Amino acid sequence: MPKTSMNIRMDSEIKHEAKKLFAEFGLDMTTAVNLFLRQSIREHRIPFEIRLEVSNQDTISAIQEAEELLNDPKTKHFTSTEELFKELNR
Repeated sequence: MPKTSMNIRMDSEIKHEAKKLFAEFGLDMTTAVNLFLRQSIREHRIPFEIRLEVSNQDTISAIQEAEELLNDPKTKHFTSTEELFKELNR
């Protein structure tokens, strides 16, 4: 199969860290990238999970509590910080 070259741009620190990691496996960058590409083709997908960071349970609970307070008609609401501080200083 004929060979071709590919140029990619990346953060220099990412490249440095990746080269160190791949060297521990006895791989150079070209071999590692080729492994990734071959595995992607073989599986017809990116060969690892890509997902958004999900908030931890404490953050989710805090967001839910804030939404409940906003929707609770018994909760006091303020239209300005001055109004809030007046209430706090009582």
